[in-house]
Amino acid sequence: MFPEVHRVKTGSPNFARLMYKLIRHILFLFPPEFTHHFSMSSLRLACRFSAARSILASAFRPGGVSMHRNLFGLDFSNPVGLGAGFDKNAQYLTVLEALGFGFVEIGTVTPVAQSGNEKPRLFRLPKDQALINRMGFNNDGAEVIAERLRRWRTRSKSKLIIGGNIGKNKITANEDAWRDYETSFLRLFDVVDYFVVNVSSPNTPGLRELQEKDSLAKILGNLQTINSNRVHPRPILLKIAPDLSREQLDDVIDLALEIGLDGLIIANTTISREGLTTSRERIEDAGNGGLSGKPLMEKSTEVLRYVAGRTQNKIPLVASGGIFTCEDAQKKFAAGAYLIQVWTGFIYEGPAIVKRILGGLSGR
Repeated sequence: MFPEVHRVKTGSPNFARLMYKLIRHILFLFPPEFTHHFSMSSLRLACRFSAARSILASAFRPGGVSMHRNLFGLDFSNPVGLGAGFDKNAQYLTVLEALGFGFVEIGTVTPVAQSGNEKPRLFRLPKDQALINRMGFNNDGAEVIAERLRRWRTRSKSKLIIGGNIGKNKITANEDAWRDYETSFLRLFDVVDYFVVNVSSPNTPGLRELQEKDSLAKILGNLQTINSNRVHPRPILLKIAPDLSREQLDDVIDLALEIGLDGLIIANTTISREGLTTSRERIEDAGNGGLSGKPLMEKSTEVLRYVAGRTQNKIPLVASGGIFTCEDAQKKFAAGAYLIQVWTGFIYEGPAIVKRILGGLSGR
């Protein structure tokens, strides 16, 4: 049941991973949302003390590995980021920086605060190293989050790259969705380094319909117009679903090239349940949320490779979906990614995931 820690020296690269497996076994006894908030709030409390923060950074921040990436005019300390949905409300940035992430994407942020879908809405599938979530864009709202980010930047003086993932409120009709994206864009503009337009979450009714070309053109075109009139425009990226048909992907690619979109994130969670080993009853209990984790690796990489080929690398691509190890990261880079994002892998692999991935990539 438990890994045999006594066989592994504490100085070995695998020690932290095995220790986390012990801790994870305990954490997984509790509901996922409770575990998430308890763990991150505990680390945030510890990081209020400089000594504890230094210990955390010393243990998990990749040392001696220089993997800076310059993209969108931004200097990323390394190419491993944390995807949106983990730190929805920009509450744990100090912790995440100490753990070595090269960038963190907050959100999804909506103009008005909303509580999201009813609980339970986050489910673990350990047999598949996966999660199913139907969170529903629960967040504190753009104004509150912007002020929190403003205070954090002033206090910390951090150079951590922050992305703002924005979406529409549940009660907003699709024909008015462009207004929601504009509102969050304006409120977050001065406190984030880049934006991600999220029209691909399966957990807000009708949201994925906004991936159709005409709807996308209205949302993205409006943001591009606003952005172009700013002294320092922000990069705007689009996050797409892995479930799009080739025809839909071609429409997205054509639009992205036409309007000069800065990048694409491939991909969001999937509505597919193919190939899972978890029992049908457990999957049915989790409902119709988005699936993330290992089962998404092959599917998202296939979409990534297709988009990279169609765009001939004219649009920078950020890879997300199923990244747990250095080998996973290498496959994403080989398929055309410039940067990668982890999320579910962070849950299953633990706080040393960035250090292990970067160590593997650099041959250390």
